[in-house]
Amino acid sequence: MAENLVSILPADYTSGRFIGRAMAPEGPVVIAIHEGMLYDLTSSVASVSGALARKAWTGGEKLGRVTDGLPEGWSLLSPIDLQCIKASGVTFAVSAIERVIEERARGDAQKAKDIRAQLEEKVGAGIRAVVPGSAEAEQLKQALLEEGMWSQYLEVAIGPDAEIFSKSPVLSSVGHGEPIGIRSDSSWNNPEPEVVLVCDAHGEILGATLGNDVNLRDFEGRSALLLSKAKDNTASCAIGPFIRLFDDGFTLDDVRKADVELEIEGPDGYRLEGRNEMAQISRDPADLVAQCLSEHHYPDGFVLFCGTLFAPTDDREEAGAGFTHKIGDVVTIRSERIGSLVNTVMTSRDAPAWTTGIGEWVRNLNARGLVDRL
Repeated sequence: MAENLVSILPADYTSGRFIGRAMAPEGPVVIAIHEGMLYDLTSSVASVSGALARKAWTGGEKLGRVTDGLPEGWSLLSPIDLQCIKASGVTFAVSAIERVIEERARGDAQKAKDIRAQLEEKVGAGIRAVVPGSAEAEQLKQALLEEGMWSQYLEVAIGPDAEIFSKSPVLSSVGHGEPIGIRSDSSWNNPEPEVVLVCDAHGEILGATLGNDVNLRDFEGRSALLLSKAKDNTASCAIGPFIRLFDDGFTLDDVRKADVELEIEGPDGYRLEGRNEMAQISRDPADLVAQCLSEHHYPDGFVLFCGTLFAPTDDREEAGAGFTHKIGDVVTIRSERIGSLVNTVMTSRDAPAWTTGIGEWVRNLNARGLVDRL
């Protein structure tokens, strides 16, 4: 059955321009949407990275109307390919407090409730009021140091330098409809619904999509040095459904005021709703991109997860244990101007193996005579 693209695109998709990827019987293809029509760009540009670098997202082979869905035998992939996958953390006051809770609880969900109340009372108001890196933020830092309340997470929350880390290897992200993975040995974890900015090699922000930066609270809470193990696992990074490109009708200002809604539906009938309000972000998205670019070079461009306000604290089953995923949870992340990203939770151990790396992909393109169109 063909994917219902209309159900995962924003309501105004006919007035926007989108680019993404799909798996066709012959291999990955670059697809675009414009004025309600679906196009295959692969014959002229074989990578999304190249299309964005050359702003070559027009033309191509017309596949039909979006309402008709993808061609038979095609399925959506993550809409990025050669871009580096970066993420920024602790960019909202609530998430900063939750990271400190993880640190102080040493990854033990049972201890989180009491610590949360104490930190919210002493830190909450102050951290919401200051601009990161400002003189007021430095004064708050000194006051918290004197009270013994300082943390490495508060450093990146209100200090001059944002937390920027590498989320996943090139080509490893999964797209809409694919399983999303959590480690089989994690007992405290949650989704992270985020806006993902899409940038070229020069740091120009060309568009936005949605992402799930899966978080293992027990691993990262035991030690910040476990960040990579907590963040980078098979199928642990979902991006999609498409990249909405900036134009006169959709700009970075729309990202700045976007609401990102989250819905979790469990196989046990459990249901959770949440919201990530970009207006509450502590650092402007453009500043996060500048800090990501910093002294790096990303010749094929990069994408940047902007962080999340959402941190589920309600108990799912056991009192005091908070929220954690169950296998089979369906996670829906949606934003009015960007679309919907839906994935079902399974363990990274059991998720489909990631086998199409850069070498395999290039060999496929070579066999199709497309390598010179990257």
